[in-house]
Amino acid sequence: MQGKKVSESFTTFTQIVMPNDTNSMNNLMGGNLLRWMDIACGICGGKHANRLVVTAAVDNVSFSRPIKIGDVVTINAQVTRVFNTSMEIFVDVYKENYRQREKVKCNEAYYTFVALDDDGRPVECCELIPETDEEKHRYERALRRRELRLILAGRMKPEDAKELKEIFLGEMK
Repeated sequence: MQGKKVSESFTTFTQIVMPNDTNSMNNLMGGNLLRWMDIACGICGGKHANRLVVTAAVDNVSFSRPIKIGDVVTINAQVTRVFNTSMEIFVDVYKENYRQREKVKCNEAYYTFVALDDDGRPVECCELIPETDEEKHRYERALRRRELRLILAGRMKPEDAKELKEIFLGEMK
């Protein structure tokens, strides 16, 4: 199976925050932002896999800056690594206020998606070809993030996490 470049599935999703998207403080509700992030990642993953993908996990999301009514939200999603049937996707979120003419980063997260065949079973994805230094850096670190996710989900024993052991125990040898 031939690999794809990160740029081939890079996805930008843009939305304006409307009154029905906000809470009583006129801030975008966190659940709506998570939904938009999930949609952007799903489109990105689908473009990479050339098939239906579903959300398997979402890493920690901190709401660092409020997004207000009328702000334009731009969400960028890119595949960072492929693991057989699953892929890790990095997403970052920016808000833009037209009056203040500033674009500010306000969130980021890693999502995990699984590619499915026509019967809804996990299916192998094509490899990822990172090109830029940033893409290569995220690609290299993705295995550590995956091991941590699997440990926290109870699907891997800490002693089996080779990459994490190297980080934490490597200097002790």
